[in-house]
Amino acid sequence: MLAYVLATETMRIANKHAGHKLFTWESRTATGEPVTASNGALVSPDLTGWAGGEDFDLVLLCAGYEPFAVQPPGLGALLSRADRSGAVLGGLDTGTMVLAKLGYLAGHQAVLHHEAEAGFRESWPEIAISDSIYCLDGRRLTAAGGMATGDAMLAWIAQIASAELATVTSGDMAHGAIRTGTERQRIQRTSDPALLEMMEIMAAHLSEPLELPEIARLLRLSPKRLRLRCHKGLGPSPSDHYLRLRLNHALDLLRSTEMPVTEIAIATGFGSLAGFSRTFRKTFQATPRSFRLGAKAST
Repeated sequence: MLAYVLATETMRIANKHAGHKLFTWESRTATGEPVTASNGALVSPDLTGWAGGEDFDLVLLCAGYEPFAVQPPGLGALLSRADRSGAVLGGLDTGTMVLAKLGYLAGHQAVLHHEAEAGFRESWPEIAISDSIYCLDGRRLTAAGGMATGDAMLAWIAQIASAELATVTSGDMAHGAIRTGTERQRIQRTSDPALLEMMEIMAAHLSEPLELPEIARLLRLSPKRLRLRCHKGLGPSPSDHYLRLRLNHALDLLRSTEMPVTEIAIATGFGSLAGFSRTFRKTFQATPRSFRLGAKAST
């Protein structure tokens, strides 16, 4: 709901500063009926059916926990018409996954909410995604959803209208400085460049974890020095931090994919299902299977 509101409100406020209806918009729902948003509010479509698209400047797909629960048969044709006419096609939150499934992100960089990243990488490994808040790549606009939607819309307004209009719109939203697409979704816990590089190395080697001496060598530090900097900058030891990264990746895979638990154990660097299950249960007080069932029930 936050992404939906920010997408429309940013245009409304831009219209106020433009002095006329520079932007108009309409909402459609996957079912053609009013739908219940994430906060319980009812959102009614302005139009039903999937006609049009030829004169659109921007088409945004806004989705949440289950982006493929309903797949309207006419959506693909609307996107095709809009794309041929030169419109920007976009995805908010997991709306990016719908764009990918329909084939509109090939050759483009993309962004989606980090909780859905693991499932996205499994389904579309050829599409480059990042931890940025949004990405305006040619005629594709993808955003992590939430507050990042406002930044993404302001970037698009700057491109299609003017940077000045985007700036005054941001000010009227009490938004402050417009964040660039290079801003990360997740707040970094440290500014230590060695620890930031350490986290990147660890994130790139989740399925085949590196030994601490090898990580230290890549960072041009001794293992002892790395442990000291990690304790000062992050709190836990490098090994504990690495384990938590792997377990968090397991959480994402359990939430957003149908991968068997055995494959998830391998993908997160555990030598056996038993070892993975034991460590997972000790950390989260639940087995991987019971966590997956609970995550599905909550959505």
